[in-house]
Amino acid sequence: MSVLLSLLITGCAGATSSRPLTPGTRFLVVAAESSWGSIAGQLAGTRAEVRSVIENPGTDPHSYTPTAGDSRLLAESRLAIVNGIGYDRWASQALAANPDAGRVVVDTGRVLGLGEGANPHQWYRPAAVARMVGVISSALARLDPTDAAYFAGRRQALLSAGLAAYDRLRAEIRRRFAGTPVGYSESIFEPLGRDLGLVLATPASFARAIAEGTEVTAQDRQTVERQAGTGQIRVWIENSQNLTPDVRRVSGLAAARRIPVVAVTETLSPAGTSFEDWQAAQLSALRAALHRATGR
Repeated sequence: MSVLLSLLITGCAGATSSRPLTPGTRFLVVAAESSWGSIAGQLAGTRAEVRSVIENPGTDPHSYTPTAGDSRLLAESRLAIVNGIGYDRWASQALAANPDAGRVVVDTGRVLGLGEGANPHQWYRPAAVARMVGVISSALARLDPTDAAYFAGRRQALLSAGLAAYDRLRAEIRRRFAGTPVGYSESIFEPLGRDLGLVLATPASFARAIAEGTEVTAQDRQTVERQAGTGQIRVWIENSQNLTPDVRRVSGLAAARRIPVVAVTETLSPAGTSFEDWQAAQLSALRAALHRATGR
């Protein structure tokens, strides 16, 4: 593990690991959300038990209230993975209320150097996903150094094979549809949309207001409705877990104009699927919608 990465994980943990593992002992890894939990599970393999607090696709992580069982699960973790960036304060608060010098905490926002006000949906930014794969793998090896080679092998397998369809679909969409104007209901799609080379026509302030549950301005509402109603966008992408009246209205305008509507979600859907299968399914749906809209 590089010195920089070691310092990064130490800074996230706030403490060094003082409870060495007995060789061959499985330890508990807890992720606040299943997006990072799926990745951690694939990296940990048989060497750890990986649990995610939020697994239900119908649960909104922004407004989630943890149960006593959730707090207890986080308290028992040897490795905890939180998103940070103001997204899951409840998880960081639960960990702070149960300090443990033997626990390592990976905070995505700190790993990526992002603070309050940044887009928290970093599992939709491919470069951030690759970065987190490396950091989580290194955190596992820090807790269980005797299995460092095992974790390194699983990291390489995930990056080269597990994420192959995800990488291939992104490259194809970028090649075929870069420059296509699309609309999106909220900020979860923004990092991926930029990676794909699409033109994000929706005002960023509209997408942020929907994501944060704040009031949409009249000007933004009119702009987004005009874009859908007059065909200025070729595809409309909605977060199906957050269908506010404003989003439903735009989705209806897009459907009436025969603009394809694509659904994305904040958490793995269906529950229990892998990160890469979830993302590949959404990318496949987006590719089909872009093809219908452009004929390419």
